[in-house]
Amino acid sequence: MITISLCMIVKNEEQSLARCLQSVKDIADEIIIVDTGSTDRTKETAAAFTDFIYDKVWNDHFGEARNYAFSKATQEYILWLDADDELEEEDRAKFIALKQTLDASVDSVMMHYHLGLDADNKVITSLKRNRLVRRACGFRWEGPVHEVLLVSGNIIHADIAITHKKDKPYTDRNLRIYRQRAAAEEEFTPRDLYYFANELRDHSCDEEAVDYYERFLRTKRGWSEDCFAACLKMGDCYGRLNQRTLQMRALFRTLLYGKPRAEMCCRVGALFLEDNRVEIAVHWFHTATTLGEPLGYSGVVDHSAWTWLPHLQLCLCYDRLGNKQKAELHNEIAAVHNPTHPSILHNKAYFAQLRREERSV
Repeated sequence: MITISLCMIVKNEEQSLARCLQSVKDIADEIIIVDTGSTDRTKETAAAFTDFIYDKVWNDHFGEARNYAFSKATQEYILWLDADDELEEEDRAKFIALKQTLDASVDSVMMHYHLGLDADNKVITSLKRNRLVRRACGFRWEGPVHEVLLVSGNIIHADIAITHKKDKPYTDRNLRIYRQRAAAEEEFTPRDLYYFANELRDHSCDEEAVDYYERFLRTKRGWSEDCFAACLKMGDCYGRLNQRTLQMRALFRTLLYGKPRAEMCCRVGALFLEDNRVEIAVHWFHTATTLGEPLGYSGVVDHSAWTWLPHLQLCLCYDRLGNKQKAELHNEIAAVHNPTHPSILHNKAYFAQLRREERSV
């Protein structure tokens, strides 16, 4: 059985840290906590789980802090988490089984990262991360913000999920770091350009975001998943800027980086539906329903686009086209995936009322 060091960087995480550590305490043989300047009871909370607590001055560089945490590990493998990450009980059991059976020749294990859950605890968005790495490989983190762990070698995928349960409001911290770096005329990697664009988009700086997405794509050195996502997000920016033609071009530009994905199909369908070009909208929503599951994809996945959303939209389309039977069929399919969604429940009541009216005639 392999041994594992859990390595974390924290600051003012007293609200979530205990939950995180409680969920992995039976998995980690060693827990390394690097505190970057907490003013609350974070270190006291950590002390209930480990004696290995280190202080590090914060230099606006996440990669540097994570590498420092990794340098303190002594076990065969390193697991990294954020304080608002947890293992649900099912995934904890899977992780324990993995620990008992993992071949020591494996250099990295990729796991699911559940970024968002709905009210019924179903996954809304997710991606994959290299979560467990062999310490002897000396893998290092790169980048001050939205840092990435550079791995290679024997990489496997495990059906284990880390669940993100963010309990703090988003801030402009990352955007400020990027702006400071830009003002200092630092050289940005393609990854920097992409994530700077994301921060700009998330803070509604849409014109700047488009500029940085274009800079990123022009490097021709980005990961295909990031290039695809850059085009999608650029389309969102153009939409907020009311530039419909450029929005559509950005969405179709995703096809330069891979096959159609449900996120793109649903966005394109929505644009045609807004223009009341319903039959063309049907084509794109229907295409989204035929793509299966997003297997083998490491980027962010919007699970609604791959399951219930296109069926809900097809319900609306077929209703407008006067085909009530098909409309209700697609609403029922959507309900299989999301039975409590307000729009789906509204549609159920609508079709039930139509049948009552037909019987009364």
